[in-house]
Amino acid sequence: MSARRACAGDHARAALDRPLRRPRRRTLAVVVAALVAIVLTACTTGGPAPVELPPPTSETGVNAAPTAALAPYYSQQLSWSTCDGSFQCARLTVPVDYADPSTGDIRIVVLRAPARDQKDRIGSLVVNPGGPGASGVDYAKDADLIVGPPVRKYFDVVGFDPRGVGASAPIDCLTDHQLDQFLGTDPTPDDHPEQERLLGEAKDMANGCEAHNKALLPHVSTVDVAKDLDVLRAALGDSRLTYLGKSYGTFLGATYAEHFTDRVGRMVLDGVVPPDLTSAQMSKGQAEGFELATRAYVQDCIEAGGCPLGDTVDEGMQWIRDFLHRLDGQPIPSGDSAVPELNEAWASLGIAAAMYDQGSWGILTDALLAAEQGDGSDLMRLADTYADRDPGGGYAGNIMEAIYAVNCLDRPDSPDLAAYQRYAKEFTKVAPTWGPFLAWGNLPCGVWPVRGGEGPRRITAEGSGPIVVVGTTRDPATPYEWAVRLRDQLAHGVLITYVGDGHTAYMRSNSCVDDAIDAYYVAGTVPEDGLKC
Repeated sequence: MSARRACAGDHARAALDRPLRRPRRRTLAVVVAALVAIVLTACTTGGPAPVELPPPTSETGVNAAPTAALAPYYSQQLSWSTCDGSFQCARLTVPVDYADPSTGDIRIVVLRAPARDQKDRIGSLVVNPGGPGASGVDYAKDADLIVGPPVRKYFDVVGFDPRGVGASAPIDCLTDHQLDQFLGTDPTPDDHPEQERLLGEAKDMANGCEAHNKALLPHVSTVDVAKDLDVLRAALGDSRLTYLGKSYGTFLGATYAEHFTDRVGRMVLDGVVPPDLTSAQMSKGQAEGFELATRAYVQDCIEAGGCPLGDTVDEGMQWIRDFLHRLDGQPIPSGDSAVPELNEAWASLGIAAAMYDQGSWGILTDALLAAEQGDGSDLMRLADTYADRDPGGGYAGNIMEAIYAVNCLDRPDSPDLAAYQRYAKEFTKVAPTWGPFLAWGNLPCGVWPVRGGEGPRRITAEGSGPIVVVGTTRDPATPYEWAVRLRDQLAHGVLITYVGDGHTAYMRSNSCVDDAIDAYYVAGTVPEDGLKC
Protein backbone atom coordinates (compact mmCIF):
# COMPACT_ATOMS: atom_id res chain seq x y z
CA MET A 1 0.00 0.00 0.00
CA SER A 2 1.22 3.42 -0.71
CA ALA A 3 2.22 4.61 2.66
CA ARG A 4 0.16 7.73 2.05
CA ARG A 5 -2.65 5.94 3.73
CA ALA A 6 -4.12 2.85 4.92
CA CYS A 7 -5.96 0.72 2.70
CA ALA A 8 -3.26 5.84 -0.73
CA GLY A 9 -0.99 3.05 1.64
CA ASP A 10 -3.67 0.77 2.30
CA HIS A 11 -5.67 4.02 2.16
CA ALA A 12 -7.98 2.02 4.53
CA ARG A 13 -8.83 3.03 8.04
CA ALA A 14 -11.13 1.92 10.79
CA ALA A 15 -13.95 4.34 9.98
CA LEU A 16 -13.74 3.71 6.27
CA ASP A 17 -13.65 -0.05 6.68
CA ARG A 18 -16.53 -0.11 9.14
CA PRO A 19 -19.37 -1.78 7.21
CA LEU A 20 -22.40 0.24 8.23
CA ARG A 21 -25.43 -0.22 6.00
CA ARG A 22 -27.16 3.06 5.36
CA PRO A 23 -29.27 4.70 2.65
CA ARG A 24 -27.26 5.76 -0.33
CA ARG A 25 -27.90 9.52 -0.21
CA ARG A 26 -26.93 11.02 3.13
CA THR A 27 -25.89 14.27 4.69
CA LEU A 28 -22.21 15.06 4.94
CA ALA A 29 -22.39 14.77 8.72
CA VAL A 30 -23.44 11.14 8.44
CA VAL A 31 -20.73 10.43 5.87
CA VAL A 32 -18.10 11.94 8.14
CA ALA A 33 -19.32 9.73 10.96
CA ALA A 34 -19.06 6.57 8.83
CA LEU A 35 -18.02 6.65 5.19
CA VAL A 36 -19.50 3.31 4.38
CA ALA A 37 -22.81 2.50 2.68
CA ILE A 38 -24.11 0.32 -0.10
CA VAL A 39 -27.21 -0.43 -2.11
CA LEU A 40 -28.06 -4.05 -1.28
CA THR A 41 -28.60 -6.53 -4.06
CA ALA A 42 -29.06 -10.28 -4.01
CA CYS A 43 -27.63 -13.37 -5.64
CA THR A 44 -27.49 -17.08 -5.00
CA THR A 45 -24.74 -18.99 -3.28
CA GLY A 46 -23.69 -22.55 -2.59
CA GLY A 47 -20.69 -24.73 -2.00
CA PRO A 48 -19.30 -28.13 -1.19
CA ALA A 49 -19.62 -29.91 2.12
CA PRO A 50 -17.60 -28.81 5.15
CA VAL A 51 -13.91 -29.69 5.13
CA GLU A 52 -12.39 -31.51 8.07
CA LEU A 53 -8.92 -30.25 9.02
CA PRO A 54 -6.14 -32.47 10.38
CA PRO A 55 -5.19 -31.92 14.01
CA PRO A 56 -2.49 -29.31 14.74
CA THR A 57 0.98 -30.73 15.09
CA SER A 58 2.61 -28.31 17.55
CA GLU A 59 1.75 -25.58 19.99
CA THR A 60 2.94 -22.75 17.78
CA GLY A 61 2.67 -24.13 14.25
CA VAL A 62 4.88 -26.12 11.93
CA ASN A 63 6.84 -23.04 10.92
CA ALA A 64 7.67 -21.71 14.38
CA ALA A 65 8.62 -24.24 17.03
CA PRO A 66 8.12 -23.08 20.62
CA THR A 67 11.05 -22.01 22.74
CA ALA A 68 11.43 -21.92 26.49
CA ALA A 69 11.69 -18.13 26.36
CA LEU A 70 8.32 -17.85 24.63
CA ALA A 71 6.50 -20.41 26.77
CA PRO A 72 5.32 -17.87 29.40
CA TYR A 73 3.69 -15.77 26.70
CA TYR A 74 1.87 -18.75 25.23
CA SER A 75 0.66 -19.97 28.61
CA GLN A 76 -0.68 -16.63 29.89
CA GLN A 77 -4.29 -16.29 30.95
CA LEU A 78 -6.18 -13.18 29.89
CA SER A 79 -7.87 -11.27 32.70
CA TRP A 80 -11.11 -9.93 31.25
CA SER A 81 -13.02 -6.98 32.68
CA THR A 82 -16.20 -5.23 31.55
CA CYS A 83 -15.57 -2.18 29.37
CA ASP A 84 -17.63 0.22 27.25
CA GLY A 85 -20.91 -1.34 28.26
CA SER A 86 -21.30 -4.97 27.24
CA PHE A 87 -17.77 -5.55 25.95
CA GLN A 88 -14.88 -7.23 27.71
CA CYS A 89 -11.31 -5.96 27.66
CA ALA A 90 -7.94 -7.45 28.52
CA ARG A 91 -4.24 -6.91 27.89
CA LEU A 92 -2.01 -9.45 26.19
CA THR A 93 1.71 -9.46 27.01
CA VAL A 94 4.09 -10.06 24.09
CA PRO A 95 7.85 -9.55 23.71
CA VAL A 96 9.19 -6.49 21.93
CA ASP A 97 11.67 -8.73 20.12
CA TYR A 98 10.74 -12.36 19.54
CA ALA A 99 14.38 -13.18 18.81
CA ASP A 100 15.38 -11.88 22.25
CA PRO A 101 12.38 -11.73 24.62
CA SER A 102 14.62 -10.52 27.45
CA THR A 103 14.70 -7.02 25.93
CA GLY A 104 11.23 -6.19 27.23
CA ASP A 105 7.50 -6.58 26.74
CA ILE A 106 4.55 -4.79 25.13
CA ARG A 107 0.99 -4.85 26.38
CA ILE A 108 -1.52 -5.39 23.58
CA VAL A 109 -5.06 -4.12 24.18
CA VAL A 110 -7.76 -6.68 23.33
CA LEU A 111 -11.56 -6.32 23.22
CA ARG A 112 -14.19 -8.96 22.68
CA ALA A 113 -17.90 -8.86 22.03
CA PRO A 114 -19.09 -12.16 23.54
CA ALA A 115 -21.10 -14.53 21.36
CA ARG A 116 -24.82 -14.04 21.79
CA ASP A 117 -25.31 -17.78 22.33
CA GLN A 118 -22.72 -18.72 24.93
CA LYS A 119 -24.19 -22.20 25.36
CA ASP A 120 -23.49 -23.21 21.75
CA ARG A 121 -20.53 -20.88 21.26
CA ILE A 122 -18.09 -22.13 18.58
CA GLY A 123 -15.04 -20.05 19.47
CA SER A 124 -13.37 -16.69 18.84
CA LEU A 125 -13.29 -14.77 15.56
CA VAL A 126 -10.32 -12.38 15.54
CA VAL A 127 -10.80 -9.35 13.26
CA ASN A 128 -8.46 -6.77 11.74
CA PRO A 129 -9.88 -3.81 9.74
CA GLY A 130 -6.76 -2.79 7.84
CA GLY A 131 -4.35 0.09 7.80
CA PRO A 132 -1.76 -0.77 8.86
CA GLY A 133 -2.69 1.41 11.78
CA ALA A 134 -6.45 0.94 12.17
CA SER A 135 -7.74 -0.02 15.60
CA GLY A 136 -9.03 -3.57 15.86
CA VAL A 137 -10.50 -2.68 19.25
CA ASP A 138 -12.71 0.00 17.71
CA TYR A 139 -13.59 -2.36 14.87
CA ALA A 140 -14.73 -5.13 17.22
CA LYS A 141 -17.01 -2.67 19.00
CA ASP A 142 -19.05 -2.71 15.79
CA ALA A 143 -19.40 -6.49 15.95
CA ASP A 144 -23.11 -6.33 15.13
CA LEU A 145 -22.26 -4.60 11.84
CA ILE A 146 -19.03 -6.21 10.70
CA VAL A 147 -20.17 -9.85 10.79
CA GLY A 148 -23.44 -11.55 9.90
CA PRO A 149 -26.04 -12.44 12.57
CA PRO A 150 -25.17 -16.17 12.51
CA VAL A 151 -21.51 -15.42 13.14
CA ARG A 152 -22.38 -12.92 15.83
CA LYS A 153 -24.52 -15.56 17.53
CA TYR A 154 -21.88 -18.28 17.77
CA PHE A 155 -18.53 -16.47 17.88
CA ASP A 156 -16.88 -14.07 20.27
CA VAL A 157 -15.75 -11.22 18.01
CA VAL A 158 -12.26 -10.24 19.17
CA GLY A 159 -10.29 -7.20 18.07
CA PHE A 160 -6.86 -6.01 19.12
CA ASP A 161 -4.78 -2.92 18.54
CA PRO A 162 -1.61 -4.23 16.87
CA ARG A 163 1.74 -3.26 18.36
CA GLY A 164 2.45 0.39 17.62
CA VAL A 165 -1.23 1.17 16.99
CA GLY A 166 -3.98 2.81 19.02
CA ALA A 167 -3.65 1.87 22.68
CA SER A 168 -0.90 -0.75 22.17
CA ALA A 169 2.39 1.16 22.60
CA PRO A 170 1.38 3.61 19.84
CA ILE A 171 3.99 4.93 17.43
CA ASP A 172 4.15 8.73 17.67
CA CYS A 173 6.34 10.61 15.20
CA LEU A 174 5.04 14.15 14.69
CA THR A 175 2.99 16.74 16.51
CA ASP A 176 -0.51 17.32 15.17
CA HIS A 177 0.66 20.55 13.54
CA GLN A 178 3.61 18.77 11.93
CA LEU A 179 1.32 16.01 10.68
CA ASP A 180 -0.99 18.60 9.13
CA GLN A 181 2.04 20.05 7.37
CA PHE A 182 3.20 16.61 6.22
CA LEU A 183 -0.19 15.66 4.77
CA GLY A 184 -0.65 19.10 3.22
CA THR A 185 2.66 19.15 1.33
CA ASP A 186 2.36 19.22 -2.46
CA PRO A 187 2.01 15.52 -3.38
CA THR A 188 2.82 16.04 -7.08
CA PRO A 189 6.02 18.13 -7.11
CA ASP A 190 6.52 20.02 -10.38
CA ASP A 191 10.19 20.92 -10.02
CA HIS A 192 13.31 20.13 -8.03
CA PRO A 193 12.65 22.59 -5.16
CA GLU A 194 9.21 21.05 -4.62
CA GLN A 195 10.72 17.57 -4.73
CA GLU A 196 13.29 18.57 -2.13
CA ARG A 197 10.56 19.96 0.10
CA LEU A 198 8.64 16.69 -0.14
CA LEU A 199 11.83 14.79 0.62
CA GLY A 200 12.40 17.01 3.65
CA GLU A 201 8.93 16.22 4.99
CA ALA A 202 9.58 12.51 4.41
CA LYS A 203 12.81 12.73 6.39
CA ASP A 204 11.06 14.60 9.21
CA MET A 205 8.49 11.80 9.43
CA ALA A 206 11.17 9.09 9.38
CA ASN A 207 13.45 10.84 11.87
CA GLY A 208 10.56 11.67 14.18
CA CYS A 209 9.52 8.04 14.27
CA GLU A 210 13.03 6.94 15.17
CA ALA A 211 13.56 9.63 17.79
CA HIS A 212 10.35 8.89 19.69
CA ASN A 213 10.14 5.11 19.24
CA LYS A 214 13.73 3.91 19.10
CA ALA A 215 13.28 0.55 20.84
CA LEU A 216 9.99 -0.44 19.21
CA LEU A 217 10.43 0.88 15.67
CA PRO A 218 12.46 -2.10 14.35
CA HIS A 219 9.81 -4.51 15.68
CA VAL A 220 6.48 -3.40 14.21
CA SER A 221 6.61 -5.38 10.97
CA THR A 222 3.70 -7.54 9.88
CA VAL A 223 5.69 -10.63 10.82
CA ASP A 224 5.96 -9.31 14.38
CA VAL A 225 2.19 -8.69 14.50
CA ALA A 226 1.50 -12.18 13.09
CA LYS A 227 3.50 -13.64 15.96
CA ASP A 228 1.45 -11.57 18.41
CA LEU A 229 -1.65 -12.93 16.71
CA ASP A 230 -0.59 -16.49 17.47
CA VAL A 231 0.05 -15.65 21.11
CA LEU A 232 -3.44 -14.15 21.20
CA ARG A 233 -4.89 -17.31 19.66
CA ALA A 234 -3.32 -19.38 22.42
CA ALA A 235 -4.47 -16.99 25.15
CA LEU A 236 -8.03 -17.20 23.81
CA GLY A 237 -7.87 -20.96 24.20
CA ASP A 238 -8.31 -21.77 20.51
CA SER A 239 -6.28 -24.51 18.85
CA ARG A 240 -6.77 -22.76 15.49
CA LEU A 241 -7.17 -19.13 14.49
CA THR A 242 -10.55 -18.15 13.07
CA TYR A 243 -9.92 -14.82 11.39
CA LEU A 244 -11.43 -11.98 9.33
CA GLY A 245 -8.91 -9.63 7.73
CA LYS A 246 -9.87 -6.68 5.57
CA SER A 247 -7.51 -4.67 3.37
CA TYR A 248 -4.09 -4.68 5.10
CA GLY A 249 -5.64 -7.25 7.43
CA THR A 250 -5.44 -9.69 4.50
CA PHE A 251 -1.67 -9.29 4.41
CA LEU A 252 -1.54 -9.92 8.14
CA GLY A 253 -3.71 -13.01 7.72
CA ALA A 254 -1.64 -14.38 4.85
CA THR A 255 1.55 -13.77 6.82
CA TYR A 256 0.09 -15.65 9.77
CA ALA A 257 -0.90 -18.50 7.47
CA GLU A 258 2.65 -18.78 6.17
CA HIS A 259 4.27 -18.79 9.62
CA PHE A 260 1.66 -20.83 11.47
CA THR A 261 0.26 -22.98 8.71
CA ASP A 262 -1.24 -25.73 10.83
CA ARG A 263 -2.87 -23.17 13.14
CA VAL A 264 -5.05 -21.73 10.36
CA GLY A 265 -8.74 -22.26 10.98
CA ARG A 266 -11.55 -20.61 9.04
CA MET A 267 -9.87 -17.58 7.49
CA VAL A 268 -11.41 -14.89 5.26
CA LEU A 269 -9.22 -12.31 3.51
CA ASP A 270 -11.33 -9.50 2.01
CA GLY A 271 -9.79 -6.73 -0.14
CA VAL A 272 -6.38 -8.28 -0.75
CA VAL A 273 -2.97 -6.72 -0.24
CA PRO A 274 -0.61 -9.12 -2.08
CA PRO A 275 2.45 -10.10 -0.04
CA ASP A 276 4.72 -10.46 -3.08
CA LEU A 277 4.47 -6.96 -4.59
CA THR A 278 7.12 -4.29 -4.08
CA SER A 279 6.33 -0.83 -2.77
CA ALA A 280 6.33 0.62 -6.29
CA GLN A 281 4.16 -2.18 -7.66
CA MET A 282 1.66 -1.64 -4.87
CA SER A 283 1.45 2.09 -5.57
CA LYS A 284 1.03 1.56 -9.30
CA GLY A 285 -1.74 -0.97 -8.71
CA GLN A 286 -3.51 1.41 -6.37
CA ALA A 287 -3.21 4.23 -8.89
CA GLU A 288 -4.96 2.03 -11.44
CA GLY A 289 -7.55 1.01 -8.84
CA PHE A 290 -8.40 4.56 -7.87
CA GLU A 291 -8.52 5.56 -11.54
CA LEU A 292 -11.04 2.80 -12.25
CA ALA A 293 -13.12 3.67 -9.19
CA THR A 294 -13.12 7.38 -10.05
CA ARG A 295 -14.27 6.65 -13.58
CA ALA A 296 -17.12 4.58 -12.11
CA TYR A 297 -18.00 7.53 -9.87
CA VAL A 298 -18.07 9.94 -12.83
CA GLN A 299 -20.21 7.52 -14.84
CA ASP A 300 -22.65 7.32 -11.93
CA CYS A 301 -22.72 11.12 -11.72
CA ILE A 302 -23.57 11.38 -15.43
CA GLU A 303 -26.27 8.73 -15.27
CA ALA A 304 -27.90 10.52 -12.33
CA GLY A 305 -28.38 13.57 -14.56
CA GLY A 306 -27.16 17.15 -14.30
CA CYS A 307 -23.58 16.11 -13.51
CA PRO A 308 -21.45 19.26 -13.07
CA LEU A 309 -18.32 17.39 -14.14
CA GLY A 310 -19.26 17.00 -17.81
CA ASP A 311 -21.23 14.88 -20.23
CA THR A 312 -18.74 12.02 -20.67
CA VAL A 313 -16.47 10.07 -18.35
CA ASP A 314 -13.36 11.46 -20.03
CA GLU A 315 -14.67 15.02 -19.59
CA GLY A 316 -15.37 14.32 -15.93
CA MET A 317 -11.92 12.89 -15.29
CA GLN A 318 -10.34 15.89 -16.98
CA TRP A 319 -12.50 18.18 -14.83
CA ILE A 320 -11.12 16.55 -11.68
CA ARG A 321 -7.52 16.81 -12.92
CA ASP A 322 -7.98 20.47 -13.87
CA PHE A 323 -9.60 21.18 -10.50
CA LEU A 324 -6.68 19.65 -8.58
CA HIS A 325 -4.18 21.47 -10.80
CA ARG A 326 -5.86 24.81 -10.01
CA LEU A 327 -5.71 24.08 -6.29
CA ASP A 328 -2.00 23.38 -6.62
CA GLY A 329 -1.49 27.04 -7.50
CA GLN A 330 -4.54 28.67 -5.91
CA PRO A 331 -5.87 27.00 -2.75
CA ILE A 332 -9.33 27.93 -1.52
CA PRO A 333 -10.69 28.46 2.01
CA SER A 334 -11.13 25.16 3.86
CA GLY A 335 -13.18 26.33 6.82
CA ASP A 336 -10.62 24.73 9.15
CA SER A 337 -8.81 26.95 11.63
CA ALA A 338 -5.70 24.73 11.75
CA VAL A 339 -5.52 24.22 7.98
CA PRO A 340 -7.15 27.35 6.55
CA GLU A 341 -6.52 26.48 2.89
CA LEU A 342 -7.71 23.50 0.88
CA ASN A 343 -4.86 22.71 -1.50
CA GLU A 344 -4.21 19.87 -3.93
CA ALA A 345 -2.99 17.54 -1.18
CA TRP A 346 -6.04 17.86 1.07
CA ALA A 347 -8.48 17.85 -1.85
CA SER A 348 -6.92 14.64 -3.17
CA LEU A 349 -7.42 12.99 0.21
CA GLY A 350 -11.05 14.12 0.25
CA ILE A 351 -11.74 12.66 -3.19
CA ALA A 352 -9.91 9.46 -2.27
CA ALA A 353 -12.02 9.04 0.87
CA ALA A 354 -15.21 9.07 -1.18
CA MET A 355 -13.91 6.31 -3.45
CA TYR A 356 -14.05 3.77 -0.61
CA ASP A 357 -17.82 3.58 -0.71
CA GLN A 358 -20.23 4.51 -3.48
CA GLY A 359 -22.75 5.65 -0.89
CA SER A 360 -20.69 8.84 -0.52
CA TRP A 361 -20.48 9.67 -4.24
CA GLY A 362 -23.37 12.12 -4.13
CA ILE A 363 -21.75 13.87 -1.18
CA LEU A 364 -18.51 14.14 -3.14
CA THR A 365 -20.30 15.73 -6.10
CA ASP A 366 -21.84 18.35 -3.82
CA ALA A 367 -18.44 18.98 -2.19
CA LEU A 368 -16.72 19.39 -5.56
CA LEU A 369 -19.41 21.80 -6.74
CA ALA A 370 -19.05 23.87 -3.56
CA ALA A 371 -15.26 23.86 -3.94
CA GLU A 372 -15.57 25.02 -7.55
CA GLN A 373 -17.49 27.99 -6.16
CA GLY A 374 -14.74 28.72 -3.62
CA ASP A 375 -15.95 26.82 -0.54
CA GLY A 376 -13.63 23.93 0.33
CA SER A 377 -15.14 23.07 3.72
CA ASP A 378 -17.08 19.96 2.68
CA LEU A 379 -14.14 18.51 0.76
CA MET A 380 -11.88 19.24 3.73
CA ARG A 381 -14.22 17.30 6.00
CA LEU A 382 -14.01 14.34 3.66
CA ALA A 383 -10.23 14.62 3.86
CA ASP A 384 -10.51 14.60 7.65
CA THR A 385 -12.30 11.24 7.54
CA TYR A 386 -9.47 9.88 5.44
CA ALA A 387 -6.79 10.99 7.89
CA ASP A 388 -8.74 10.13 11.04
CA ARG A 389 -8.48 13.82 11.82
CA ASP A 390 -10.74 16.07 13.87
CA PRO A 391 -11.94 19.31 12.22
CA GLY A 392 -9.82 22.17 13.50
CA GLY A 393 -6.83 19.95 14.26
CA GLY A 394 -6.03 16.85 16.28
CA TYR A 395 -6.02 13.20 15.27
CA ALA A 396 -8.26 10.50 16.70
CA GLY A 397 -5.63 7.79 16.21
CA ASN A 398 -2.10 7.31 14.95
CA ILE A 399 -2.85 5.58 11.66
CA MET A 400 -1.09 8.22 9.56
CA GLU A 401 2.16 7.51 11.41
CA ALA A 402 1.81 3.78 12.07
CA ILE A 403 1.21 3.10 8.40
CA TYR A 404 4.74 4.22 7.58
CA ALA A 405 6.27 2.44 10.56
CA VAL A 406 4.84 -0.88 9.34
CA ASN A 407 4.94 -0.45 5.57
CA CYS A 408 8.51 0.81 5.50
CA LEU A 409 9.69 -2.33 7.30
CA ASP A 410 7.61 -4.60 5.09
CA ARG A 411 8.34 -2.88 1.76
CA PRO A 412 11.30 -0.46 1.73
CA ASP A 413 11.67 1.88 -1.23
CA SER A 414 14.41 3.88 -2.94
CA PRO A 415 16.12 6.94 -1.37
CA ASP A 416 16.78 8.33 -4.87
CA LEU A 417 14.45 11.11 -6.07
CA ALA A 418 15.07 9.94 -9.62
CA ALA A 419 13.23 6.69 -8.80
CA TYR A 420 10.08 8.62 -7.90
CA GLN A 421 10.39 10.73 -11.02
CA ARG A 422 10.35 7.48 -13.00
CA TYR A 423 7.39 6.23 -10.99
CA ALA A 424 5.47 9.42 -11.77
CA LYS A 425 6.00 9.03 -15.51
CA GLU A 426 5.17 5.34 -15.49
CA PHE A 427 2.10 5.61 -13.25
CA THR A 428 0.69 8.58 -15.13
CA LYS A 429 0.54 6.55 -18.33
CA VAL A 430 -1.92 4.08 -16.79
CA ALA A 431 -3.61 6.41 -14.27
CA PRO A 432 -3.42 10.07 -15.36
CA THR A 433 -5.52 11.28 -12.42
CA TRP A 434 -4.05 9.28 -9.53
CA GLY A 435 -0.66 8.19 -10.86
CA PRO A 436 1.21 11.43 -10.04
CA PHE A 437 -0.27 11.46 -6.52
CA LEU A 438 0.61 7.87 -5.64
CA ALA A 439 4.02 7.90 -7.30
CA TRP A 440 5.53 9.95 -4.49
CA GLY A 441 3.57 8.48 -1.58
CA ASN A 442 6.23 6.05 -0.35
CA LEU A 443 9.10 8.51 -0.22
CA PRO A 444 9.42 8.13 3.60
CA CYS A 445 10.13 4.42 3.03
CA GLY A 446 13.14 5.40 0.94
CA VAL A 447 14.72 7.25 3.87
CA TRP A 448 13.46 5.04 6.69
CA PRO A 449 16.06 4.76 9.47
CA VAL A 450 15.64 1.04 10.26
CA ARG A 451 15.41 -2.12 8.21
CA GLY A 452 13.51 -5.27 9.01
CA GLY A 453 10.69 -7.56 8.01
CA GLU A 454 10.92 -10.22 5.36
CA GLY A 455 10.31 -8.07 2.27
CA PRO A 456 7.93 -8.91 -0.57
CA ARG A 457 7.48 -12.66 -1.00
CA ARG A 458 5.05 -15.23 -2.35
CA ILE A 459 2.91 -16.92 0.27
CA THR A 460 1.46 -20.35 -0.40
CA ALA A 461 0.56 -21.53 3.13
CA GLU A 462 1.04 -25.11 1.93
CA GLY A 463 -0.63 -27.46 4.39
CA SER A 464 -3.36 -25.08 5.55
CA GLY A 465 -7.06 -25.70 5.10
CA PRO A 466 -9.11 -23.62 2.64
CA ILE A 467 -8.56 -19.84 2.86
CA VAL A 468 -11.40 -17.72 1.46
CA VAL A 469 -10.24 -14.71 -0.58
CA VAL A 470 -12.71 -11.95 -1.51
CA GLY A 471 -12.24 -9.38 -4.26
CA THR A 472 -14.38 -6.45 -5.44
CA THR A 473 -14.16 -5.70 -9.15
CA ARG A 474 -13.93 -1.90 -8.80
CA ASP A 475 -12.19 -1.69 -5.43
CA PRO A 476 -10.03 1.48 -5.44
CA ALA A 477 -7.49 0.60 -2.77
CA THR A 478 -7.05 -3.13 -3.31
CA PRO A 479 -7.69 -3.88 -6.98
CA TYR A 480 -9.60 -7.03 -7.83
CA GLU A 481 -6.58 -8.50 -9.64
CA TRP A 482 -4.80 -8.64 -6.30
CA ALA A 483 -7.41 -11.02 -4.91
CA VAL A 484 -6.99 -13.28 -7.93
CA ARG A 485 -3.22 -13.07 -7.48
CA LEU A 486 -3.31 -14.25 -3.87
CA ARG A 487 -5.87 -16.97 -4.55
CA ASP A 488 -3.59 -18.33 -7.29
CA GLN A 489 -0.57 -18.33 -4.98
CA LEU A 490 -2.25 -19.94 -1.98
CA ALA A 491 -2.12 -23.72 -2.00
CA HIS A 492 -5.76 -23.86 -0.92
CA GLY A 493 -7.24 -20.49 -1.86
CA VAL A 494 -10.93 -20.06 -2.70
CA LEU A 495 -12.11 -16.89 -4.48
CA ILE A 496 -15.38 -14.99 -4.05
CA THR A 497 -15.88 -12.14 -6.54
CA TYR A 498 -18.17 -9.22 -5.77
CA VAL A 499 -19.05 -7.38 -8.98
CA GLY A 500 -19.39 -3.85 -7.70
CA ASP A 501 -17.85 -0.72 -6.25
CA GLY A 502 -16.18 0.25 -3.00
CA HIS A 503 -13.51 -1.18 -0.74
CA THR A 504 -14.05 -4.77 0.52
CA ALA A 505 -17.27 -6.76 0.24
CA TYR A 506 -18.32 -8.79 3.31
CA MET A 507 -21.15 -7.04 5.15
CA ARG A 508 -21.12 -4.08 2.77
CA SER A 509 -22.12 -5.61 -0.58
CA ASN A 510 -24.94 -8.16 -0.86
CA SER A 511 -26.46 -11.30 0.62
CA CYS A 512 -24.62 -13.53 -1.84
CA VAL A 513 -21.26 -12.61 -0.31
CA ASP A 514 -22.56 -12.44 3.25
CA ASP A 515 -24.39 -15.78 3.19
CA ALA A 516 -21.40 -17.63 1.75
CA ILE A 517 -19.02 -16.28 4.38
CA ASP A 518 -21.47 -16.76 7.24
CA ALA A 519 -21.92 -20.43 6.24
CA TYR A 520 -18.16 -20.88 6.05
CA TYR A 521 -17.60 -19.53 9.56
CA VAL A 522 -20.56 -21.21 11.26
CA ALA A 523 -20.86 -24.54 9.43
CA GLY A 524 -17.45 -24.90 7.80
CA THR A 525 -19.07 -24.92 4.35
CA VAL A 526 -16.35 -23.79 1.97
CA PRO A 527 -17.69 -21.45 -0.75
CA GLU A 528 -17.48 -22.57 -4.34
CA ASP A 529 -14.21 -21.36 -5.83
CA GLY A 530 -15.08 -18.70 -8.40
CA LEU A 531 -18.43 -17.73 -6.83
CA LYS A 532 -19.61 -14.44 -8.37
CA CYS A 533 -21.95 -12.12 -6.54
